[in-house]
Amino acid sequence: MSKKILLAGESWMSHTTHVKGFDTFFTSTYETGEKWLKEALEQGGYEVTFLPNHLADAQFPFTMEELKAYSAVILSDIGANTLLLPPQTFNRSIPCPNRCNLLRDYVLDGGALLMVGGYMTFAGIDGKGKWHDTAVQEVLPVEVLTRDDRMEHCEGVVPQVVGEHEALQGLPKQWPILLGYNKTVALPGAEVPVTIEGDPLLAFASFGKGRSAVFTSDCAPHWAPPVFCEWEYYQKLFQNIMSWLLER
Repeated sequence: MSKKILLAGESWMSHTTHVKGFDTFFTSTYETGEKWLKEALEQGGYEVTFLPNHLADAQFPFTMEELKAYSAVILSDIGANTLLLPPQTFNRSIPCPNRCNLLRDYVLDGGALLMVGGYMTFAGIDGKGKWHDTAVQEVLPVEVLTRDDRMEHCEGVVPQVVGEHEALQGLPKQWPILLGYNKTVALPGAEVPVTIEGDPLLAFASFGKGRSAVFTSDCAPHWAPPVFCEWEYYQKLFQNIMSWLLER
């Protein structure tokens, strides 16, 4: 089986205004947060294609044939609007395939999907992630809220291993702290072996011929602090998740 994975999201641009007395000036930065997750999967033998947010609107697959070139798709800190508003539609009113519908059909036909938390996945900040209102919700093991779902914990909270699952094989019961997550509600039939503050952190489910999983915190700072990203089991965790997703 192919081990090609498409990782979409995990990038942002910042434009800062500096005020120094009478004068002002501006700086702009482009940053990405994919390196920890990408490295973990590559160390597991997977080939990862990283598609940052500013390219995903135009370059995320529009056809099932293109999507099926990948054994799994990861959505991490990318809002539904990035897929729902391709440049052709937003700028020129040209109809395009609905890529959220395409992702649902991809899973039902045997594909694998992982959604990782962040300010733009699940509901996200101010509810702008907006995944609840898309067909992707139909193939997630949790219900996405329709409001700002961020649970910020600057004090740090410890995940709780509450059940058994193949993806937890070789992992300890004690996990490092996280600094926040997206609040979701587990759907009937979903497996939720790890919780955080009583909410799902790690959840799994099968849909049609395919499988999906969620990790409701981040794979990178700030919600995933260095103690988590540099945890000796970080790579094994995401390798195990992907291994389960790709089992048929």
